[in-house]
Amino acid sequence: MSNSLTKTKLIDPLVFSLLENIRSHRSLLEGLTVINPYPELSTINCEEDGKEFYIENEFHKAKGFRKLHIEFAEFSKNLKILHCVFFPDPKYDIPIFGMDLVKINGLVSAAIVDLSPVSKIINVEYDNLLSQVNKKGFSLERKIPDWGDIFSKHVFFASLKKENEQEAFCKIVDQYLSILIKLSQETLPDNNNEVVEERISYQKNYCNQQMKNEKTSMVLLKYFDKEWVDRYIKQVLFDF
Repeated sequence: MSNSLTKTKLIDPLVFSLLENIRSHRSLLEGLTVINPYPELSTINCEEDGKEFYIENEFHKAKGFRKLHIEFAEFSKNLKILHCVFFPDPKYDIPIFGMDLVKINGLVSAAIVDLSPVSKIINVEYDNLLSQVNKKGFSLERKIPDWGDIFSKHVFFASLKKENEQEAFCKIVDQYLSILIKLSQETLPDNNNEVVEERISYQKNYCNQQMKNEKTSMVLLKYFDKEWVDRYIKQVLFDF
């Protein structure tokens, strides 16, 4: 797999900026290793007129993380998606980093980022750090969907109407990633089976709730059959 989504740079500066920022933080993780669980799904594209799509996936693992996934996708030249989830190793008290950006016809309809909990016990350190991130000044913050009880109280979700809002969102993502990397560097593995099982349960619930987001499957079903879509969502996007 290539080290950069070269197509992204040609398509959209905002997506490319976010992508490079995420990659930069990812590179700081100890023991970062490329994994390729689904070689046939690393790059998927079609150039049929009217049904063009391009999907590229990056998979890594690192100390404290079982899977680091970045996906870039473009559909019919007008829908661009950047999706990222960093799933922690359940032995570590590290939150789930999740970020999605959806851009349609040049407008960012959805931008969301969070460090989602993996235990009923709140990590005081990252809770305090997240509370200090400035998330003010956005003209159209969005309501978290009903299935979104998996997110923390610090989740940010908005449409980005202005260029300065896009820049502000990039700064928020950068700060959330910095907090995540700091935690991962400080956290030691926990061998308490009960605690580990709770974190596994939280990750399973995170994936199950994310799969209730029908917008994901609605987009994919325009280009792929249901069996393929179900497999992609359950194995690539939200596996547990």
